[in-house]
Amino acid sequence: MTSPLPLSAAAARRIALAAQGFADPRPSGAVDVRHLRRVLSRVGLLQIDSVNVLSRSHYLPVFSRLGPYPRPALDALAHPRRELFEYWAHEASFVPVRLQPHLRWRMAGAQEDAWGSMRRLARDRPGFVEAVLDQVRQRGPISAAAVAPERSRPAGTMWNWHEGKVAMEWLFYTGQVSAARRTASFERLYDLTERVLPAVVLAVPTPDIADAQRELLRVAARAHGVATEKDLRDYFRLRPAESQARVAELVEEGELLPVAVEGWRQPAYLHRDATVPRWIRARALLSPFDSLVWERARTERIFGFRFRLEIYTPADKRVHGYYVLPFLLGDRLVGRVDLKADRQAGTLRAFGVYAEPGVDHGEIVEPLAEELRTMAEWLGLDLIAVGERGDLSGPLRGALTAAGY
Repeated sequence: MTSPLPLSAAAARRIALAAQGFADPRPSGAVDVRHLRRVLSRVGLLQIDSVNVLSRSHYLPVFSRLGPYPRPALDALAHPRRELFEYWAHEASFVPVRLQPHLRWRMAGAQEDAWGSMRRLARDRPGFVEAVLDQVRQRGPISAAAVAPERSRPAGTMWNWHEGKVAMEWLFYTGQVSAARRTASFERLYDLTERVLPAVVLAVPTPDIADAQRELLRVAARAHGVATEKDLRDYFRLRPAESQARVAELVEEGELLPVAVEGWRQPAYLHRDATVPRWIRARALLSPFDSLVWERARTERIFGFRFRLEIYTPADKRVHGYYVLPFLLGDRLVGRVDLKADRQAGTLRAFGVYAEPGVDHGEIVEPLAEELRTMAEWLGLDLIAVGERGDLSGPLRGALTAAGY
């Protein structure tokens, strides 16, 4: 057996960033659909999250890589273009529609993999689930709220809201219904899958489970550049035994090359098409749900950056804030900012601004100020206000004041 190729930690970091699109310069002119497709070809999927304190999370990874772009253009890739569809991939995600056949095994395995409440309802009340499906068939696209109980009827005699939502999510998980579009409030509208997805996609034969999982791992490997098996597994939330078997097969086929990365305790794998740029000149604020940083152990291993989501942490116990974005400069994560778009006041609020230990404040304050100005303009906000928390708040406030903010 061939020994793994040695790889320095710095090279691994640059490989990972290049794989995610951060070696590419931002467009100098208008961003169009070709740029969006290029980002999606790099990252493989966009995680969806309902928190809208700054922006819906799936919009942010595209901004991080391209700079200002028209958000309706990304919406259009899902509807009406149907190049993206919603499904449980990493978490709830927008996924290229070509991968739908490769996720059918997950839909078929819902009795084992879906959440307990959904499985119980499907098992115990199949007639109710079928009735919800019939409502979609007759009235779709409709929201889950559309199968809530009518107030004029006694409780339990018509649709029960909670169970109606659970039934709809079961139908979504099993692929019988899909998200036709989102409302202005980001509520899903469901319709029969054959009325949502392109017929050419639905006509693709369902791959063998192993073939489908290998394709998902290929997407993950290209998006990572270099990764451990656990990193690869996490991208589409595969089971360990399945992922380990498929990774071994990709190694055997020569698509993944075993490497020993400096400082990594686990074996790693380099995608055969990965590039090793000499440098990375990125500048980006990253969504907490960006695929570069969503696997926290990987983020710490590659960047030495400990990152935890504190949305569900009580306010008095938060270390950095509610919605904190890491700041990427060059090939390092050098700081973090707790941000909110105060739309009513037309202000981008940075409640806390923190530099990483050992980082020269003078090195990062001007690039961070410029990135915040770019983000504020993209979000349609006229002002930037910096709070008192964090060791970088004072210098950043001074830089923004000097620039007229």
